Amino acid sequence: MSSDTDDAMTTAAKKHTKRRKLPWYLRPVKWLLWFVAISVLWVLVYAVVPPPVTFTMLADSSGITKDWTSLSGIDRNMVRAVIAAEDGKFCTHNGFDTEAIEEAIERNAKGKRMRGGSTVSQQTAKNVFLWQGSGWTRYVRKVPEVWFTFLIEKIWGKRRIMEVYLNVAETGIGTYGVEAGAQRYFNHGAGKLTPAEAARIAAILPLPKKREAVSPSGFTRRYGNTIRARIGQVRRDGLDGCVYK
Repeated sequence: MSSDTDDAMTTAAKKHTKRRKLPWYLRPVKWLLWFVAISVLWVLVYAVVPPPVTFTMLADSSGITKDWTSLSGIDRNMVRAVIAAEDGKFCTHNGFDTEAIEEAIERNAKGKRMRGGSTVSQQTAKNVFLWQGSGWTRYVRKVPEVWFTFLIEKIWGKRRIMEVYLNVAETGIGTYGVEAGAQRYFNHGAGKLTPAEAARIAAILPLPKKREAVSPSGFTRRYGNTIRARIGQVRRDGLDGCVYK
């Protein structure tokens, strides 16, 4: 009698388990909710903890040289140089510069030299949480990149975004962050960068493995000089004001 009762209870439990199984068409919703929860937690942690390593660093066969430096230890010239070179609307956009994106799409559609429209916020989201990618994987990355950009804009704010960017951006072969870059090229820390030195580092950011910050020539030298001139405009117009509120 007891055995029959146990069997009945086991059968009922199995039926109950089957009834509670999530339908296949709802599983993507469950996965999405998990992704949202994990990504928000990840961003919250990095709001106060320096990212220890990134996927880009792990994939770098040249090794990793980096030295996390707080924003207070980085010369303001470097912040201004990045804004001048990479994102003149950093303090006014919400993470996305729609005008720059539209211009990039139009330019690329005409078959001109490929050019991106990513903001510093988008680059930070990509560098910290995602992969670089090439070909079709680059376009796949854009979807989560938008999400992470939205999160860091809402959770971190501009100062933290700039601080993290300046510490994870690739500044040379196997070199990450402006502190390591300054030490590599100029033999002193990022806290002592002159406008010319900051401009040179900013000039190599798009292609850090191919451009040279010391004794640059050709386009890199001209671009560095342009950034150097724009640093003054950033200072005069207060385009870095949101970083130092």
